[in-house]
Amino acid sequence: MDKNRVYRLVFATVYPLYIKKAERKGRTKEEVDTIIFWLTGYNKQTLQKQIDQKNDFETFFAQAPALNPNVSKITGVICGYRVEEIEDKVVQKMRYLDKLVDELAKGKAMEKILRK
Repeated sequence: MDKNRVYRLVFATVYPLYIKKAERKGRTKEEVDTIIFWLTGYNKQTLQKQIDQKNDFETFFAQAPALNPNVSKITGVICGYRVEEIEDKVVQKMRYLDKLVDELAKGKAMEKILRK
Protein backbone atom coordinates (compact mmCIF):
# COMPACT_ATOMS: atom_id res chain seq x y z
CA MET A 1 0.00 0.00 0.00
CA ASP A 2 1.43 3.40 -1.02
CA LYS A 3 1.46 5.36 2.24
CA ASN A 4 2.15 8.70 0.60
CA ARG A 5 -0.87 8.37 -1.67
CA VAL A 6 -3.12 7.19 1.15
CA TYR A 7 -1.96 9.93 3.52
CA ARG A 8 -2.70 12.59 0.89
CA LEU A 9 -6.31 11.48 0.43
CA VAL A 10 -8.49 14.45 1.32
CA PHE A 11 -11.25 13.59 3.77
CA ALA A 12 -13.63 16.06 2.09
CA THR A 13 -13.41 14.09 -1.17
CA VAL A 14 -14.13 10.73 0.49
CA TYR A 15 -16.86 11.96 2.86
CA PRO A 16 -19.52 12.37 0.11
CA LEU A 17 -18.71 8.82 -1.06
CA TYR A 18 -19.46 7.50 2.44
CA ILE A 19 -22.79 9.33 2.37
CA LYS A 20 -23.61 8.12 -1.13
CA LYS A 21 -22.83 4.53 -0.17
CA ALA A 22 -25.08 4.75 2.89
CA GLU A 23 -27.93 6.48 1.07
CA ARG A 24 -27.86 3.92 -1.75
CA LYS A 25 -28.71 1.35 0.90
CA GLY A 26 -31.46 3.40 2.54
CA ARG A 27 -29.36 4.89 5.33
CA THR A 28 -28.78 8.59 6.02
CA LYS A 29 -26.08 11.26 6.11
CA GLU A 30 -26.94 11.74 9.78
CA GLU A 31 -26.09 8.10 10.48
CA VAL A 32 -22.74 8.49 8.70
CA ASP A 33 -22.07 11.61 10.78
CA THR A 34 -23.00 9.75 13.97
CA ILE A 35 -20.43 7.09 13.11
CA ILE A 36 -17.75 9.72 12.45
CA PHE A 37 -18.61 11.55 15.70
CA TRP A 38 -18.44 8.27 17.64
CA LEU A 39 -15.12 7.23 16.12
CA THR A 40 -13.30 10.58 16.25
CA GLY A 41 -14.95 12.79 18.84
CA TYR A 42 -15.74 15.46 16.24
CA ASN A 43 -19.09 17.23 16.39
CA LYS A 44 -21.11 18.85 13.62
CA GLN A 45 -19.11 22.11 13.67
CA THR A 46 -15.64 20.58 13.99
CA LEU A 47 -16.39 18.01 11.28
CA GLN A 48 -17.54 20.77 8.95
CA LYS A 49 -14.31 22.66 9.70
CA GLN A 50 -12.28 19.60 8.64
CA ILE A 51 -14.28 19.41 5.42
CA ASP A 52 -13.92 23.14 4.71
CA GLN A 53 -10.17 23.03 5.33
CA LYS A 54 -9.86 20.05 2.95
CA ASN A 55 -7.58 18.25 5.38
CA ASP A 56 -6.05 14.93 4.39
CA PHE A 57 -6.82 11.82 6.43
CA GLU A 58 -3.57 12.05 8.38
CA THR A 59 -4.48 15.55 9.57
CA PHE A 60 -8.14 14.58 10.03
CA PHE A 61 -7.21 11.85 12.50
CA ALA A 62 -4.34 13.79 14.10
CA GLN A 63 -6.74 16.63 14.94
CA ALA A 64 -9.56 14.33 16.07
CA PRO A 65 -10.62 15.33 19.59
CA ALA A 66 -10.61 11.75 20.94
CA LEU A 67 -10.54 8.38 19.26
CA ASN A 68 -13.26 6.26 20.79
CA PRO A 69 -11.84 3.83 23.39
CA ASN A 70 -13.96 1.03 21.90
CA VAL A 71 -12.17 1.02 18.53
CA SER A 72 -10.47 -2.19 19.57
CA LYS A 73 -13.90 -3.82 19.25
CA ILE A 74 -13.90 -3.09 15.51
CA THR A 75 -12.74 -6.30 13.87
CA GLY A 76 -13.06 -8.00 10.54
CA VAL A 77 -11.87 -7.68 6.98
CA ILE A 78 -12.02 -4.54 4.86
CA CYS A 79 -10.35 -4.25 1.47
CA GLY A 80 -8.68 -7.62 2.05
CA TYR A 81 -7.05 -6.62 5.34
CA ARG A 82 -8.03 -7.49 8.90
CA VAL A 83 -8.51 -4.07 10.50
CA GLU A 84 -7.21 -5.18 13.86
CA GLU A 85 -3.90 -6.29 12.29
CA ILE A 86 -3.08 -3.14 10.29
CA GLU A 87 0.15 -1.78 11.71
CA ASP A 88 0.07 1.75 10.26
CA LYS A 89 -2.12 3.70 12.69
CA VAL A 90 -3.43 6.25 10.17
CA VAL A 91 -4.36 3.55 7.68
CA GLN A 92 -5.92 1.52 10.48
CA LYS A 93 -8.11 4.45 11.51
CA MET A 94 -9.14 4.99 7.89
CA ARG A 95 -10.09 1.32 7.63
CA TYR A 96 -12.01 1.51 10.90
CA LEU A 97 -14.11 4.25 9.35
CA ASP A 98 -14.51 2.25 6.11
CA LYS A 99 -15.59 -0.79 8.12
CA LEU A 100 -18.18 1.14 10.11
CA VAL A 101 -19.66 2.73 6.97
CA ASP A 102 -19.75 -0.72 5.33
CA GLU A 103 -21.63 -2.10 8.32
CA LEU A 104 -24.11 0.77 8.07
CA ALA A 105 -24.63 0.15 4.36
CA LYS A 106 -25.16 -3.55 5.02
CA GLY A 107 -28.08 -2.71 7.32
CA LYS A 108 -26.48 -3.39 10.67
CA ALA A 109 -28.21 -1.72 13.63
CA MET A 110 -26.57 1.51 14.77
CA GLU A 111 -26.29 0.16 18.30
CA LYS A 112 -24.10 -2.70 17.04
CA ILE A 113 -22.07 -0.46 14.72
CA LEU A 114 -21.24 1.79 17.68
CA ARG A 115 -20.22 -1.26 19.71
CA LYS A 116 -22.72 -0.65 22.53
